Amino acid sequence: MLLTDRAVLAPPAPLITREEARMLGVPISATSHLIVRRGLYVPRQAYLSLRPWEQYALRVHGYIRRHPDAVLCLESAAVLHGLPLFRHPRDIHVLDPDAERSQRIGDVCIHTSADARDIIRIAGMRVTGLLDTVVDLARAVAPARALAIADSALSPVQDGGVRLADLRAKAEEQQNRRGRARLRWVCARADGRAESPAESVSRAVIEWSGFEHPELQREFGYEGRRDRADFHFPSNGTIGEADGWGKYELNAPERAAVHLRDEKRREDRLRRNGHPVARWDLADAWRVAPLVTALRGAGLTPQHPPQPAMLATLAQSPRDRPTARETYVPARDRRRRALSRAGT
Repeated sequence: MLLTDRAVLAPPAPLITREEARMLGVPISATSHLIVRRGLYVPRQAYLSLRPWEQYALRVHGYIRRHPDAVLCLESAAVLHGLPLFRHPRDIHVLDPDAERSQRIGDVCIHTSADARDIIRIAGMRVTGLLDTVVDLARAVAPARALAIADSALSPVQDGGVRLADLRAKAEEQQNRRGRARLRWVCARADGRAESPAESVSRAVIEWSGFEHPELQREFGYEGRRDRADFHFPSNGTIGEADGWGKYELNAPERAAVHLRDEKRREDRLRRNGHPVARWDLADAWRVAPLVTALRGAGLTPQHPPQPAMLATLAQSPRDRPTARETYVPARDRRRRALSRAGT
């Protein structure tokens, strides 16, 4: 998927103010709507139908609706750049270069920095530039996620446009030392040949599970056809495929059937020519064990000890909203619930 396709440049569900609701005769109640920000609402069912990162995008757009001059950064800037967000980030992030110190106000983190940032406009909204956003996120988020973000910004297939040399130069020139080890880990592994976040996360899991480093996007010529593999493991010729199901256009059944048929023929062709094939998807990579099982089933064995501390970073991050929370409950509603439970 292209960054431009992933970018959420407008609210993914309708936002309405109380004034608009009065004018249009739309009843607002706790059962029909959720509060996105003070005086700004979204239909409850519309919100619940969104995927976690879309719910976050709605919160970001709600914040900008109330604070149109704010400069979005980190995960909030990623929404507009189309960088991959895998879950529902906990906070809205804005940059205030003139602030004396960073601070949190409710669910909003206001950041300052000694390092200058490129500030641009996307769809009329102010955000940190793509390169700055990638570097900032690489310092802050879990390593596998950071790798997926960096890969997507570098990948021509994902329409990234960032050069690896520029990424590394930006990382080294900044004064900020926070997260520098993580940033260097990402810069050493970022690769624009990754065609999806699933491939990037898989690459991290493969390394941390102790398997050999695979070749990326290796091409093979068999039976008069050219076939390209996500991963090629030289030790026994295994082909690894990290399925991002969007590439099969499953929302277009006829085209999906053609793609699936062609993929089956391609896989059979590779097997006939001596290549075991291992398949997994992004969910398998997050869980680790299914990906490891797929590789072992293709005859691969780890060549290095696993890195359990790194594998543990694949679990839910403290930067995420807890998965058990199905709805967005602003601070004011949380206070009301607490008072209700206390009987006051």
